[in-house]
Amino acid sequence: MPLLERAAFLASLAQHAAEARAGDGRLVLVSGEAGVGKTALVEQLEAELPDAEWAWSACDGLFTPRPLGPLFDLAERLGGELRAAAAGGADRDALFATLLRQLSAAAGHLRVVVVEDVHWADEATLDLLRYVGRRLRGLPVLLVATFRDDGLAPDHPLRVVLGFLATQRTTRRLALPPLSEAAVDSLAAASPVAPDELFRLTGGNPFFVTEVLAAGGGALPVSAREAVLARVARLDAGARRLVEYAALAGARIDPPLLERLVPDAAAGLEAGLAGGVLTADEAGLRFRHEISRLAVADAVPAHRRGRMHADLLEALHEIGSEDDARLAHHAEGAGNAIAVVVHAPRAARKAAALASHREAVAQYERALRFATHLDPAAQAALWDGLGYETSLVDRWADSAAARQAALPLWRWVGDRTREGDSLRALSRALYRLCRGAEAEEAAQEALVVLSAQSPAGPELAWAHANLAVQQMLHRRLDSSIVLARQGQQLAERLGDATILSDALNSEACATAFSRREWRPTMLRALEVAVEADREEQAGRAYANLHGLSCAERRYGDADRWFTEGVAYCDDHDVATFGTCLRGERTNWLDQRGRWDEAVALSTALLADPVISPVNRINPLISLGRIRARRGEAEAAADLDEAARLADGTGEPDWIAQARLARAEAAWLTDQPQAAADELARVAEVADRCDPWVRGAVAVWRSRLGRAGEPAAGLPEPRALELAGDPQGAAAAWRAVGCPYEAGLALAGSDDEAALREALAVFDELGALVPARRTRRLMRRRGLTGVPVGPRAATRQHRLGLTRREQEVLALVAAGLPNGDISRRLFISQRTVDHHVSALLTKMGVASRTAAAREAERLGLLDA
Repeated sequence: MPLLERAAFLASLAQHAAEARAGDGRLVLVSGEAGVGKTALVEQLEAELPDAEWAWSACDGLFTPRPLGPLFDLAERLGGELRAAAAGGADRDALFATLLRQLSAAAGHLRVVVVEDVHWADEATLDLLRYVGRRLRGLPVLLVATFRDDGLAPDHPLRVVLGFLATQRTTRRLALPPLSEAAVDSLAAASPVAPDELFRLTGGNPFFVTEVLAAGGGALPVSAREAVLARVARLDAGARRLVEYAALAGARIDPPLLERLVPDAAAGLEAGLAGGVLTADEAGLRFRHEISRLAVADAVPAHRRGRMHADLLEALHEIGSEDDARLAHHAEGAGNAIAVVVHAPRAARKAAALASHREAVAQYERALRFATHLDPAAQAALWDGLGYETSLVDRWADSAAARQAALPLWRWVGDRTREGDSLRALSRALYRLCRGAEAEEAAQEALVVLSAQSPAGPELAWAHANLAVQQMLHRRLDSSIVLARQGQQLAERLGDATILSDALNSEACATAFSRREWRPTMLRALEVAVEADREEQAGRAYANLHGLSCAERRYGDADRWFTEGVAYCDDHDVATFGTCLRGERTNWLDQRGRWDEAVALSTALLADPVISPVNRINPLISLGRIRARRGEAEAAADLDEAARLADGTGEPDWIAQARLARAEAAWLTDQPQAAADELARVAEVADRCDPWVRGAVAVWRSRLGRAGEPAAGLPEPRALELAGDPQGAAAAWRAVGCPYEAGLALAGSDDEAALREALAVFDELGALVPARRTRRLMRRRGLTGVPVGPRAATRQHRLGLTRREQEVLALVAAGLPNGDISRRLFISQRTVDHHVSALLTKMGVASRTAAAREAERLGLLDA
């Protein structure tokens, strides 16, 4: 079928290929519904670029995918160092680096790498796309990834990766629409099929159109599936049987496998090609489309399907297949429980080794569905494997359930070491679920159980380190430090870098909460983890470096650790701590007055359906605070959920932060008693919190007309507020970089100039509610010339830019650096930095140059 209505898309692809050939690599994401012609478009580009070196690969949706299947396909196509690394069992990071190095060696020669059907990609393959996509700049490489965007679930991992890749300068998107009615009319011109009926039936889907037209005249099939089956029905019995086996076996045809199942397989394959059911490409034979394969596979009667899966399993064993994911799939299809529990755990371990943790979860779940015949110890080991892998993909409720399923089995067989280790892991899962008291109880029980075992092994070291975390979180700091050091001693004796880093990390946190120097210990925890390639522990170290720096108002340090930490977590697929970092970042953005960014990030985090409860707390508090200040009704629900989760953890800091946010929201809405009630809850834990929290309690009590805490020992901004020096407090808040707090301090002054300055701060931030309170106060005091709020024109700006952001955008578009903008507008350079960051977020662009282009396109500069 000719490629109709695809000239513009083909031209775009050709342009991106030319850019890549010139050394400016491109990642092109080609999306569209199944059958819309994504592969046909890329094949046409291949025909028009005969001098380029092409390497095709694909993700298979038949079974839980083989981790990094496309990369191993590419290894076969590209050969060389990559093939050797893949055959030699190199780890994931080494394979990624080798692929990039081999692609980089093609100076002056265009290489096109195609990865099809990435909606089926395993976790490691998605990480590969992210890894290569970030590093294409300067390479003569065109990377094309095709995927279906119809029916892509909101929580699909691909959505997260697409969001990340969209921010890269090298990324381009092509979304293929169905054919128009006119194009379908053109295709149907030589057919007896009525064009309007053809369009109604197919919706303009090119594959469906082709299949219906291939069915010939007469009655139209009710679906493209029936059109596919009509092709198959025209084959002889032997060819039909071969096609059915091939459909159940996977998207790619494996002739040696089929030869063991069907007599004269070669003739059957030729018939499939001649009949239009199969097609050939450089990689061999395949179904014309996945829709074709699924139609054939689904049409196999259930009573035959199990027997055919059994035949495929036996044939794979005969040819020596070591693809455990494939073997486990056919074992499950055949109902062969023994084979499932052999191959599925192996497939899980292989997937985990390549950081495809979601695939590992699926394989453990598959094994457990067939594990009832296993002895209790074997079943418990599978539950523990599932518990660990679900923890790595932030499925903490499932992790806790798996550990709870393993515990009685370990007790039944009398394995106290495994029982204690499961208790320790259960403690961690319960913490993530905001079940703090239960988490601490499980941690203590684990230590008791494991302390009675001899000799002391890594399980006991972990039990010390884990209980140290629980004690630290609940601010039993001396106990935490003792436990952490005991864990370190055992870890060093055992040579276990993971436990050593974890225990050092907990000691550093406890030391910080004791208001002593903590950085050297935390930096050592990071160093140990990075040097030993312990990604999860490195992620935890980065998260705590960032979080503790934020707590101490060391915002420059926090910014550095966030940037480094997020890059590390994203590159190494450390999802839990990547989310922790981003959650704490919302608090950083809130405190720094970058509210639009804080709202955007908080909303994105909370939209993730698998985010653990404990990781929801920070974005809920940040979002609720900002919404309360802006007068948005959703604030109450955000802060209610934050308080419920924080109370569940039992952690003083989170309880204090959530309740302080609710106290502020009540004060803003003139509910002093409700605010006082929230402060009373904070007072219950304040003595275990840092001086910033205690200072906040004292200041809020003062604002409510209650007696405040003496200023001794409190941070300077809080101490100055309590001492009755609002201007001094505001200056101190500005010095640490907290504009809203500076505005609140000024709003408590009796001085007219201070009140006007507070009002300017609130208007600049968009803090509508405190701005209204301040205007009301100024009018009650008889002050004249009280400025009105932001003009309606500003509020209704098409991109939501404030007046000041529009001024900054104009100067950015004129090419002025932030220092010159600062001098031109008589504002600090730090404020300019905030405005530039905010307008980039609102405009949805990644750079100043892109902002200038977008502003010109939208006519914003003329306005």
